[in-house]
Amino acid sequence: MNVHAKLPSDIEGLSRQVDPLSRRGFFMAASAAAAAGYTLAAGPVRADAIHTDTNGLSAGEAKAKVADGEMPVYYARPANAQNPPVVLVAMEILGLHEYIKDVTRRLAKLGAFAVAPDYYFRTGEDLTKITELPKLMPLVNKKPDAELFSDLDAAAAWAKSQGGDTNRLGIIGFCRGGRTVWEYASHNRGLKAGVAFYGSLVDPDTQKSIWPKNPIERAPELKAPVLGLYGEADQGIPLSQVDAIKAALQGAGKTFEIKVYPGAPHGFHADYRASYRKEAAEDAWNEMTAWLKKHKVLG
Repeated sequence: MNVHAKLPSDIEGLSRQVDPLSRRGFFMAASAAAAAGYTLAAGPVRADAIHTDTNGLSAGEAKAKVADGEMPVYYARPANAQNPPVVLVAMEILGLHEYIKDVTRRLAKLGAFAVAPDYYFRTGEDLTKITELPKLMPLVNKKPDAELFSDLDAAAAWAKSQGGDTNRLGIIGFCRGGRTVWEYASHNRGLKAGVAFYGSLVDPDTQKSIWPKNPIERAPELKAPVLGLYGEADQGIPLSQVDAIKAALQGAGKTFEIKVYPGAPHGFHADYRASYRKEAAEDAWNEMTAWLKKHKVLG
């Protein structure tokens, strides 16, 4: 039996990664990776993962009020900026670990008040400490879209309460977080733009009760322009699905762009993993920046 046939497309893309690098010492020891704050479930952590400093930034952890308590968030913003634009960072299924925090700091360096909400906090477990993908699946797959939208709204409201300008609200996301971008863009009329990095487009039928519509089905409901960034060699998201959402968005007259990177696998932007492809990752980041500027999120 092919076990991958049972996996959501984002998990499948992660689980089918092939490590092209064998040079001794290229990856951190698991203890060092854990100490540095990276997740271990996605496999070995690259020793040369990007680290963005906090010079000129205010960054740290906080709590945002949600309907049933307080949700942890990691934020980074320019230290002296007045009313900076707010950009939400939707994480992978792997928890709020160092890569997502670093992305948040990179956005702050671009002038954003970036907020990464830990919307899986209700699982009661630290997802970054789980070492096997199959153990993560039942935890993250029970997150209803309605609760996800409410949590993201709460993160944006918290940023506004801290001086962020939610009239210039954007969202970016990776892997499952990329799916979140497509979904949230169909929910929030105040959103100015979104960028989805290899976000899954088709959901398992078993999730219908809590994930009512996948991104392709929600295409007619899109309320903000979305840029989709995909890898040609993503083994979890076939190009037929990418073509399907393009057709759906075109048919609905929505504003969007899709870019596919030749030969790039799932997770090509994740600089801490073996899937990282430097050229594609850097180009995708530049495309993201240009998209957020074009749609008046970033200055």
